[in-house]
Amino acid sequence: MTGGGKGDLPAAFVCAHLNAVNALFDLPPVAPPGFRYQADLISPDEEHELLARLDLLPFEPFQFRGYEGRRRVISFGLKYDFNGPGLVGVDPLPDWLLPLRDRAAAFAGLGGEDFAHVLINEYREGAPIGWHRDRPVFEKIVGVSLLGPTNMRFRRRVGARFERMNVAVAPRSAYVLDGAARTEWEHSLPEAPAHRYSITFRNLRAPA
Repeated sequence: MTGGGKGDLPAAFVCAHLNAVNALFDLPPVAPPGFRYQADLISPDEEHELLARLDLLPFEPFQFRGYEGRRRVISFGLKYDFNGPGLVGVDPLPDWLLPLRDRAAAFAGLGGEDFAHVLINEYREGAPIGWHRDRPVFEKIVGVSLLGPTNMRFRRRVGARFERMNVAVAPRSAYVLDGAARTEWEHSLPEAPAHRYSITFRNLRAPA
């Protein structure tokens, strides 16, 4: 298995990487309103089982309007096609993802069936994700982190400058983006210090 045995990273290893990333960006360890975080949403054994499943998936490079990103992705249920029509249907969520979907939904105050879409990102060492807000067709965003640590950065423009915040994100944790954190702030990830996956669930915004 890719990264086999590395899912249960030693605490000292995780802390060292997170402290190094925090020092690099020198940002306060706080988050915007609407961001919620839960450590250890899943157990090390559950993480190991998920990693075995992820290792078998046909990931492809992320494509954005002719640009190929350094991360690899796969979607289930729905997919947002940045080079075509936008939101399109793809293969349904596999059964092995449903328990994690339901747990993520409960954390967000939703029902499991509300999450018709899941995006799985694979970040190899050195792979970042740039500043962005998720597409407005989606409402709440729930991300579950596996294997490696990262630092989630936030920014919003205030006059001629950016207000900035950041949050250390550990393996097996989950976060929710809602409210201002979802709609007013952009977020990004620095280059990954180690191999990492994120499993991101999104529900659709109700029509106005």
